[in-house]
Amino acid sequence: MKRLLAIVIDLLLGAAVGALLASVIVPALLDAGETSDVTTGLYASALGAAVFALAGIFAKASIGGVSLGIDAPEGRSIRIVSHLGWLTLAVFIVGGWIITAISPIEFFSGDGLAGAGRIFQALVTPEFDIIGEALSAMVVTIFTAFMATVIAVPISFVLSFPAARNVMSDTPLTKSIYVVLRIVLNIMRSMEPIIWAIVFSVWVGIGPFAGMLALVVHTVASLTKQYSEQIEDVNSGPIEAISATGASRIQVLWFAIVPQCVIPFLSFTIYRWDINVRMATIIGFVGGGGIGTLLTQYQGLAKYNEVGTLVILITAVVWILDVMSARVREALR
Repeated sequence: MKRLLAIVIDLLLGAAVGALLASVIVPALLDAGETSDVTTGLYASALGAAVFALAGIFAKASIGGVSLGIDAPEGRSIRIVSHLGWLTLAVFIVGGWIITAISPIEFFSGDGLAGAGRIFQALVTPEFDIIGEALSAMVVTIFTAFMATVIAVPISFVLSFPAARNVMSDTPLTKSIYVVLRIVLNIMRSMEPIIWAIVFSVWVGIGPFAGMLALVVHTVASLTKQYSEQIEDVNSGPIEAISATGASRIQVLWFAIVPQCVIPFLSFTIYRWDINVRMATIIGFVGGGGIGTLLTQYQGLAKYNEVGTLVILITAVVWILDVMSARVREALR
């Protein structure tokens, strides 16, 4: 399986290098802009994928194999892997520079610096007349994160056991459940909370409820992964001892696994709530309610003094919560 994955990595890297060279770097060097010739890009991708894959198969110079720790190149293979690796890095850096249109000249231009100066001057001279409105919105943000965490924790706790490999490795049915659940969780986690907030804003309407639901989905996916990985790392001794007494599967889970995971679970949960407070601010930009929505309104009106007030409040609250959660996590160790 790892060998197949190594080949896939080589194919993808080679295809990416070929596509960047043909579609981005060469046209930029020729001052022709990004090419619109899709066929050329496809041919270059196929050629790059073939070169990287063949180097891995026949020359034992697989970047994928080295990254997965299944290959230890020697002699000529080391040089080939090194050259391919440096080529990939160089192509990605140059291609990324061109694609993102990095321009130090624009960054340090007089007009740009003057505009940035006006904004920063407004941000450091906040308008405190809106502090009441800001505090009210901040309370909404904090409790949006709090309720999302409270709802997500029991769901994550229950799902973490079927998502743990050592718990679900007995029969083909349990293995299938494990694989399907992992795939679903990966899909849920791959979509950022801001995307879920857009979905739920359409589903239940704009407001903190939509933001809370978005955080619940992402928190369940993330906490379930963390919980299940902790379960997979538990000491097998207590499991074997309790199983030997004839205990049921539920009893084994409750008395052998849960006691070993309680403290890490609490630490993960507190840290996740800290993360959710930060995320609750961001999802407000897309209709998730709270101080993020207020920040969007004032930013859209170019009222940067009011924006400065909100930024100071957000920074203060996040800093306080970060210190508190860090202290609690230290106490749990």
